[in-house]
Amino acid sequence: MPPKHQSYRDIADDIEARIRSGEYKPGEQLPSAIGWAEIYSVSKSTAERALIVLRERGLTEGYAGRGTFVATPAGDGRSSD
Repeated sequence: MPPKHQSYRDIADDIEARIRSGEYKPGEQLPSAIGWAEIYSVSKSTAERALIVLRERGLTEGYAGRGTFVATPAGDGRSSD
């Protein structure tokens, strides 16, 4: 269980480490902000800020009505069509 009272940057760093370690794979759907808030015992707004940081770092992609997914690295041969 993650320690309590983490900042949104701490949470973003932890999720980034999970993505880079392969725990979450490219194209995999991530939990919602509410899901992350429960995992890290923080407010939904703190979790949302962490997700914004991950998107700004190019690690995730969000789609309205579908959710947030681990970004697919450029040049991996997958089509974007």
